[in-house]
Amino acid sequence: MADEAENHEAWLGRSRIVLTPIAAPSILGLFGFASSTFMVASNLAEWWGNRLVSPVILAPLVIFFGGLAQLAAAMWAYRARDAVATAMHGTWGAFWLAWGMMQLMVANGLLPLDSALSRAFGFWWIVLAVTTIFGALASLGRNLGMFLTLGLLAAGSALLAAGIIGAIHGLVLAAGWVLIASSAAAWYTAGAMMLEQSYGGRIILPLGRWSLRGNLPGHRQTRPIEYTVGEPGAKAGQ
Repeated sequence: MADEAENHEAWLGRSRIVLTPIAAPSILGLFGFASSTFMVASNLAEWWGNRLVSPVILAPLVIFFGGLAQLAAAMWAYRARDAVATAMHGTWGAFWLAWGMMQLMVANGLLPLDSALSRAFGFWWIVLAVTTIFGALASLGRNLGMFLTLGLLAAGSALLAAGIIGAIHGLVLAAGWVLIASSAAAWYTAGAMMLEQSYGGRIILPLGRWSLRGNLPGHRQTRPIEYTVGEPGAKAGQ
């Protein structure tokens, strides 16, 4: 037992923690999500174009900005030990890649032109709605900006699923508007996070944190070092 205690103390004496800070991955992820979602949702809401041909034009933007950029953000969020960002950016990044691929397959005649109107495609949105609801609930522990983004996203996904499966045009239009609101919340949240990091941690746009000080413009976030995760000096999350 004495030798074991000495070995443990020797191990502690030689141990070092090396911090490798990274920028908040959700800044990129939310901007990619907001841009892709806005373009697709505004088409669903019939602001422009049509629902059969226009998505093919959107496919490259969605694949690279909404898909690849979000997947990269998800992997960096994994590095930052941010479970919510990893799950949400990973889920939606993978979805936008699949969405873009489906549109390209339609354009090349590999799938019917009305694939995006089929009941099978409607079930895609059920899966997304359920996954995003859990993300919204988990994000309540962080700030209201992320919760609003994910809450609206889950609601829009559910409406779109119901509209496509039930062939109810009004629900599809409503889903487009709700998803546009989600993209606006994502733009605000990403912008607030970027401004905060750019100004040395000072709050510029409030994100709806649970602490009053965390929402006062000009103030800094407190307690940058956390011990609860078991690694002194390491901060989990973004």
